Amino acid sequence: MKFNNYEYLRPNYEEYRTEFSKALQQLSEATSIESATAAVSHLNKLRAQVETAYNLATIRYSIDTNDTFYEEEDQFWNDYQPHFQGLDFEFYQTLLASPLLAALKEHFPATLFLYAQSRIKTFHPDLIPLFQAENQLGSDYSKLVASAQIDFDGNIYTLSQITPLTQSVDEKVRRRATEKVVEFYATHADEFETIYDSMIKTRTQIATSLGFDNYVAFADVLMNRWDYDRPMIETYRSEVLQKIVPVTQKLYQRQAQRNGLEQLNFHDLSLVFPTGNATPLGTPEELVEKARIMYHELAPETGEFFDFMVERNLLDLLSKTGKQAGGYCTFIQDYQSPFIFANFNGTSHDVDVLTHEAGHAFQTYESRWINEPEIVFPNYESCEIHSMSMEFIAWPWMESFFEGQTNKYKFNHLASALQFLPYGVLVDHFQQKVYENPTWTAEERNACWRELEKQYCPERNYDLFPEMEKGIYWFRQGHIFTSPFYYIDYTLAQVCAFQFWKRFNVEQDPTAWQDYLAICQVGGTKTFLEILDIAHLRSPFEVGALDETITMVDEYLTHVSEEEIQ
Repeated sequence: MKFNNYEYLRPNYEEYRTEFSKALQQLSEATSIESATAAVSHLNKLRAQVETAYNLATIRYSIDTNDTFYEEEDQFWNDYQPHFQGLDFEFYQTLLASPLLAALKEHFPATLFLYAQSRIKTFHPDLIPLFQAENQLGSDYSKLVASAQIDFDGNIYTLSQITPLTQSVDEKVRRRATEKVVEFYATHADEFETIYDSMIKTRTQIATSLGFDNYVAFADVLMNRWDYDRPMIETYRSEVLQKIVPVTQKLYQRQAQRNGLEQLNFHDLSLVFPTGNATPLGTPEELVEKARIMYHELAPETGEFFDFMVERNLLDLLSKTGKQAGGYCTFIQDYQSPFIFANFNGTSHDVDVLTHEAGHAFQTYESRWINEPEIVFPNYESCEIHSMSMEFIAWPWMESFFEGQTNKYKFNHLASALQFLPYGVLVDHFQQKVYENPTWTAEERNACWRELEKQYCPERNYDLFPEMEKGIYWFRQGHIFTSPFYYIDYTLAQVCAFQFWKRFNVEQDPTAWQDYLAICQVGGTKTFLEILDIAHLRSPFEVGALDETITMVDEYLTHVSEEEIQ
């Protein structure tokens, strides 16, 4: 069956609640482990049905925000998802209160119970109107970004489609295209700031109503940070600032010299090589076919997985009018199907999608045995290990995508991954400051961003872009709006992925694939540190782990000559 034929049915909430309540009663009244596990299994099946409907509606609306049917369904889920979460809340309460709890823990993954404990702390039915408001604000942001219609020399572009022009070897084109992007965000600044201001107020009210000091403390529980805490995150951020920023600045200086510039202006940052950035060769269809060959050659498991994705049309890759920005992977439970959403634009990003999002998708494909919807994916800092590592696992096949530009691609891929770390922790630091100061004005928030940006990303020179000097770059970071406090998880995973990069591409470690496959197969049934242990990876919080990571990547990049990447 193909994705287009996957049936979407809006659930009838009242009917669902009735059946759900009966199953809950069976769980609460269970006197044997057999009856208790049967009740939990039935509840998992019911929750999977709702998860399936929600994902189908979300996917189809993200593909076309102008589709009136799915726009209405998006509104339905904005309103009703919190009600369904309320039923999940009752499930978690009943599960943890069961007199058979000890026996249930022998039958279901330990993380299900950890997850339940987190959700009980971060939800209350009385707050459903606030959760509904938060959902609607997220849709408002996505709709605003998707609405971008940028006129460049008489052609109309979305934000994704104009990206290649911002990387042009022609400085005038590059600058004008960047100006157009900046103009979009500056023109709509009031709208972005109004949405975010409402989000801050809403989220702060949720957090304080549930007894948290602020939304920062709430978010750390919501994000299931079971193995580490906020002080550890703050220490990690400080280490990135002190140890990685100097290395990234060397890379930017090298880029400026390579491109014959005294210093990089903001619009120059996107052009890494004077001859142009590496771009994949072939149509989107040809890139998918190259990916299919790659995954068949990598391992039987990945070959089977990618065939499944292609045969069922589970990839929506092309950028088009009305499509939401960015990329993601999700899992459609009742159809046992991962789904990849992307915006191809003719840049190396297209190949990154076919490796990054495929890493997520492969993990969920290998985790289909998990019946609990909330733990098919692991926590964010863990699930990004699968995606970011797959980008590096795919390196031996990059010649088929880039041919003579392969060295350029690999160099920039690795360098940009390192350069990402300071930006990733900047986003977290900014959010922490904002939610610790929820009464800040828009001007105060923007000033905070710009101050932190100068520390973590001093390469950003906005002399030619006065609007950016006001501190509005963060408007384009969707995670700040729709997935608060997610972003630092990318950086934690990146430090782990660098280790896989070394094992696969430098050391040629024969055990690396089995370790990677193993963490894909456990899904979310293990915590972050448990997953690292299974994969034989060092924690980013471990003393010396960050230093070792920086050293090995820096040394590799330093030894790549400029002649090799021309």
